[in-house]
Amino acid sequence: MKPKRLWQRFVPLVAAGALALAVTACSGDDGGSESVSASGEVTGTLRLGYFPNLTHAPALVGVEQGTFARELGAGVKLEPKTFNSGVQEAEAILSGALDAGFIGPNPAVNTFIRSKGEAIRIVSGVTAGGAALVVKPEITSVEQLRGKTLATPSLGNTQDVALRFFLQKNGLKTDTKGGGDVSIRPQENSVTVDAFKSGAIDGAWVPEPVASRLVAEGGTVLVDEADEWPETDGKFVTTVLLVRTDYLERNPQIIERLIAANISVIDQLNADPAAGQTAANDALETLTGKPLADDVVTSAWKGLTFGPDPVATSLFTSAAHQEELGLIEDPQLDGIFDLTILNRLLTAAGDPAVADK
Repeated sequence: MKPKRLWQRFVPLVAAGALALAVTACSGDDGGSESVSASGEVTGTLRLGYFPNLTHAPALVGVEQGTFARELGAGVKLEPKTFNSGVQEAEAILSGALDAGFIGPNPAVNTFIRSKGEAIRIVSGVTAGGAALVVKPEITSVEQLRGKTLATPSLGNTQDVALRFFLQKNGLKTDTKGGGDVSIRPQENSVTVDAFKSGAIDGAWVPEPVASRLVAEGGTVLVDEADEWPETDGKFVTTVLLVRTDYLERNPQIIERLIAANISVIDQLNADPAAGQTAANDALETLTGKPLADDVVTSAWKGLTFGPDPVATSLFTSAAHQEELGLIEDPQLDGIFDLTILNRLLTAAGDPAVADK
């Protein structure tokens, strides 16, 4: 597919409902409903969350280069907002402060469960892979982690669950208060590198580019998470695109354009990885005031796979791991995916549909 105004190819698929939407549209404090002007222009507002992180590269580039705004159309006001953790973004989704967001699978699962399956739907995949346990070079075995302190981005997030499950599988106990055989210290990625350099932590299970930054500071990769997913050939979902269910129902054309724009940027990143790395790093500089070192970006990029497939199997498996760890109870996840629009776009473009199981 070509990375340019992809949604225009699919306007006929939604045009039949345009007049009905124009008649029934309403506004509110939670993003409102789309409407269609007399000239046929879709209007509305989309409040979109994402992280200043390479695992959210399609969002970084899509916002920074104006691709999302162009694909949504002049009548749709895009209001992007960045977050430092999935927990923060999930709270914004649940409170109605966001309409859609790029987020990790575990916060998406937790949000779905908290709302009893009502609040959100995952409408597309974004990124797979790109996480590792990086430790001090003197730690060369899992057993040597006993008595050590490791960091994760936040309690219950995707990497936090991956670390806790890995340790449990290897006979090492943890708890949510930092006790056990290995002390886990959830903290924002922005402080993890400094904590590692100062010796406050012995390592961290983190996404890219934090993993590559720790390696650049002298750390070594003890566990590449891809090795922990033999059942999916090393693929595991890292970032998904989710939408508030009520917003999806009231703004189907806006979400269709967002999904199409996400696919377009993914195609762009895959077609020219070098340009994609530069664009993502430029976006990070805009957001944080400081770009990543080029070698860090290059290293991090190697572990990331950008694509609309949400690798649903890995999401359900990770949820099962959360349950086994006692972080959630009896997760009922039927309906968490709504890939109807995504698969319609993919098949119309001649690409294979993706699975929701």
